[in-house]
Amino acid sequence: MKNIKIKGFFKRQVVEKVVIIIASIALIYLIISLYFINHFFFRTVINGADVSLKAYDDIEEIFERYTHDYELMLLERNDETEKIKGADIGLRYNKKNSVSKIYSMQSSLGWFPSLFKEQKYNVNDLFVYNTEELKSKINELECLNKKIIEPKNVGFKYSNGSYLMVKERYGNKTDKVKLVKTIKTGILTGVTKIDLDEKQCYVNPKYTINSQKAMETRKLLDKYVKAKITYLFGSENEVLTGNIINKWLTVDEELEVVIDEAEVMKYVQALGKKYDTIGVTRDFKTSTGKIVEVKGGIYGWKINKAKETEALLGHIKQGESIEKEPQYSQKAFSREKNDIGNTYVEINITRQHVWFYKDGKMIIQGPVVTGNPSKGNSTKLGTFMLNYKIKGATLRGPGYEAKVTYWMPFYGNIGLHDASWRYSFGGDIYKRRGSHGCVNAPKHLAKIIFEYIEEGTPIICYEE
Repeated sequence: MKNIKIKGFFKRQVVEKVVIIIASIALIYLIISLYFINHFFFRTVINGADVSLKAYDDIEEIFERYTHDYELMLLERNDETEKIKGADIGLRYNKKNSVSKIYSMQSSLGWFPSLFKEQKYNVNDLFVYNTEELKSKINELECLNKKIIEPKNVGFKYSNGSYLMVKERYGNKTDKVKLVKTIKTGILTGVTKIDLDEKQCYVNPKYTINSQKAMETRKLLDKYVKAKITYLFGSENEVLTGNIINKWLTVDEELEVVIDEAEVMKYVQALGKKYDTIGVTRDFKTSTGKIVEVKGGIYGWKINKAKETEALLGHIKQGESIEKEPQYSQKAFSREKNDIGNTYVEINITRQHVWFYKDGKMIIQGPVVTGNPSKGNSTKLGTFMLNYKIKGATLRGPGYEAKVTYWMPFYGNIGLHDASWRYSFGGDIYKRRGSHGCVNAPKHLAKIIFEYIEEGTPIICYEE
């Protein structure tokens, strides 16, 4: 029984001590809270000024001193710095401010958390400055007046069949609108240091070496220059590779790959200049063994420049490696140096004679009557080709109409045909009673040629 009483006594003493401690802490807390009725909490910063534990009544003096000593440091590229002093822009404390709103925000009983957490506030109307003086000071900043180095997107350089990326350039060009806004905000909020890069006050390249778009662009460029187009011209060829294609490629500001279509067209035109044969002068070995120079005419190879340019652009964009003939608007019988080949019609105006060869074998020959030179109707000289052939036709012209059985035009309305109204051919007939430009042949001769000749067959008209 005695032991129970002793234990109860000590238990009451412990409880009493705990109550006293709690009451003491509460009392101390309340006493401190009384202090914060008219003082700022611990770690309190208003617009950059430290007012921790300062009395409300001292606030004006604190901010006036702060504005007098205020300096804003601008951290620029290349480790350069500049300062704007409050004294240089008429910075001062605005007595008609709303800082008193903070008093009610800091309820005196809520002071304890300020021991561990900074209490930061911004009052919009706490400071004022001279607008013109600040404008002048900003305009004098070195970062706005130095030689401007423009920013530049990541670049692309062709080397050994593929593209390398060239690192972007940041330069030193400032975004003045953003700079002015950042400075004004910084001054009014009491900021003492501004990193212009962090605040994005510079005009930066849109695309860098790490941009996803840059990687996609390089991949596309590599695809284009991997194209290999081998143009076949008989026993000769022309090979187009990335070493030429890369010169046609550019990358715009949005990293879009642009193919210079004008340069592609020039390349195709150069192929035409080298390999087209329409109208060229040919050295032709006649049936009599002589070599004559045949100029003009419409026979030969001709690349279709527009269609082949379009096709070539497609091959490049697909990165294709192919062998091909270009697209032609007209083809000849052979792609060798002698594009006439060994199937052709030979018309000797001087001798008034025609020969027809098929695969190198003479099928038929015979006399003809060509255009009348005395009336200005000479048969056109040059290398031509059979446009088409038709059996049974009526030929009409100024002052004449003639029915023929075998009609083989090779130059407009001029062609080779039978002439049933003639009883003799060859000699000098053409000089007195020649045709209107066509080549008149005996019916049997015209018939054999008609049966063997094909559309596109070369027809050579020449004089010795």
